[in-house]
Amino acid sequence: MKITLKDGSVKEYASPMSIIDIAKDLSEGLARVACAGKVDGEIKDLRTVLEGDHQLEIVTASDPEGLRVIRHTASHVMAQAVKNLYPEAKVTIGPAIDEGFYYDFDSQSFSREDLDAIEAEMKKIIKEGHELTRFTLPRDEAVKYMQERNEPYKVELIQDLPEGSEISFYDQGGFVDLCAGPHLMSTKNIKAYKLISSSMAYWRGDSNKARLTRIYGTAFNKKDELEAYLKHLEDIKLRDHNRLGREMKLFTTVDVIGQGLPLLTPKGTRMIIKMQRWIEDLEDKEWGYVRTRTPLMAKSDLYKISGHWDHYLDGMFLLGDPEDPDCMALRPMTCPFQYYVYMNEQHSYRDLPVRMSETSTLFRNEDSGEMHGLTRVRQFTITEGHLVVRPDQMVEEVKRCLALAKHVLTVLGVEGEVTYHLSKCDPADFEKPESERKYIDTLEKWYQVEQHLRDILNEVGVDFTEDVGEAAFYGPKIDINAKNVYGKEDTMITIQWDEMIAEKFGMYYIDENGDKVRPFIIHRTSMGCYERTLAWLIEFYAGKFPTWLCPEQVRVLPISEKYADYAEKVRKALAAEDVDVTVDNRSEKIGFKIREARMDRLPYMLVVGADEEEKGTVSVRSRFEGDEGAKPLSDFVAQIVEEIRSKTIREEKAADPK
Repeated sequence: MKITLKDGSVKEYASPMSIIDIAKDLSEGLARVACAGKVDGEIKDLRTVLEGDHQLEIVTASDPEGLRVIRHTASHVMAQAVKNLYPEAKVTIGPAIDEGFYYDFDSQSFSREDLDAIEAEMKKIIKEGHELTRFTLPRDEAVKYMQERNEPYKVELIQDLPEGSEISFYDQGGFVDLCAGPHLMSTKNIKAYKLISSSMAYWRGDSNKARLTRIYGTAFNKKDELEAYLKHLEDIKLRDHNRLGREMKLFTTVDVIGQGLPLLTPKGTRMIIKMQRWIEDLEDKEWGYVRTRTPLMAKSDLYKISGHWDHYLDGMFLLGDPEDPDCMALRPMTCPFQYYVYMNEQHSYRDLPVRMSETSTLFRNEDSGEMHGLTRVRQFTITEGHLVVRPDQMVEEVKRCLALAKHVLTVLGVEGEVTYHLSKCDPADFEKPESERKYIDTLEKWYQVEQHLRDILNEVGVDFTEDVGEAAFYGPKIDINAKNVYGKEDTMITIQWDEMIAEKFGMYYIDENGDKVRPFIIHRTSMGCYERTLAWLIEFYAGKFPTWLCPEQVRVLPISEKYADYAEKVRKALAAEDVDVTVDNRSEKIGFKIREARMDRLPYMLVVGADEEEKGTVSVRSRFEGDEGAKPLSDFVAQIVEEIRSKTIREEKAADPK
């Protein structure tokens, strides 16, 4: 057989050979660092025997695929360590992920001390240098094998595989795990690892199934790479909005109020108000929207018409017995309410599009295990809008929605931090009986609408991925996502194409022939959820927000109480121009006041004393350039007013002022 290597050279072998043996033939040194093989572009286990002609690349830890193999094997070592220390624990799944690996166990919860003990046990296993051997069993024998080992979750996984499947296992020193691989040849090849944290998870991600304990870890080929990553983790913890937002007194939570129900403090509320007023003025004055105000709850009848009662009932807060016809529910969305605003009067084709927007407070019964700070909450406020349009207007209006979203992201300074997604239906859903389907209408209609959105994304020139099964039940959508500091992706903005819902509500417009015609609907947000956006901005800016967003934009620092009157004059001059300004009149030394203001991440500090009072100036210290020197008060007022008006994002050119 002929094996074509990465450099184009060809090796010939008289008989089939495993990838690891080919690596040894090429170089013993290469074999020692080999993690997997890339055969005709596909990652294969080193134990895979090749027959016939192939292209082969030996994958090492310097390749992303090789690092995943290291992490995958590390997850198996961790599972073995857990079983050694906690024999009653049941193993489930343990994949490699972007930042490391995890493994889920049906077991007790694990403290930091427990994780340290598991790490120590991993060290023993790695030092013993167990070879990983792969073997396969027919499906029935595989089920029996795991039943005998009392591993019910593995049994379930095997039983879900097709009849006649050949099931693969890996054995390392007597610990056997169901796994497709690939894996390292020996545990001794794991050089640097760390268990990061433990949390709760659900079996197969289903809140109706067993609660499990998940251990997260990571592994690298070198200790210095691991140390750099752990330092990175410490750095991002300082940006975690759930920590930093509390430190900055932007929000808090209280157990007796409930999980997923944060309290926004005056500072956090001030930031939300700034964003809300900006978005409302932007939509209404520049993008042609009209504003609505609709109820926070409705009878079940409304949600039955919209389809949410059938498709989203578990995510709703009910006020009463769902079997009672008078049962009410807090709204998880605004769309059906705005449909009735539209239908309150008759519309001609000339009136369309009708663009309705609302600052909507919504309620969703999120699972307790999903709650986190401001990003996943049970009550939130959103920039929700619905456009009622003629079919011939649909493409251009979706483009406008996308342009508005991009404009908002640009002003916030985060447009380069997002990814675009075309969220599609799952075609397999249409093979189910109609009563069990998630999606309405026909698969052909879905394909047609998905193509419209695909064409729009291509035309506006954004890179995007296509996500199967992520569409809403009534139509595909464009999702604009961002990652938090830990790498978890959340949807920030959504634009949905809906050709189907108008018929359910009897919506129509009068066309040029005097006939009633069904409109199309666009569901969209211009910025998304205010709480989630605030969390994102806290992390992205590490609390050092653009001046216009800061809840406190200027702090006046009199050198002593003798200059309190002039400090108050400065405050009034700024407050008269709607600048958020305070005065620090405490009898502390000026150096202390400056350090404290710097720790509070303020954009500007104005030091005032005898010289400033005499000349009508302020000594400006900023987060951006440090000591900016003395400026006439009127000049500084004009400068900051323009910075706020234009929503300028100043670059930090100097270290924080001392």
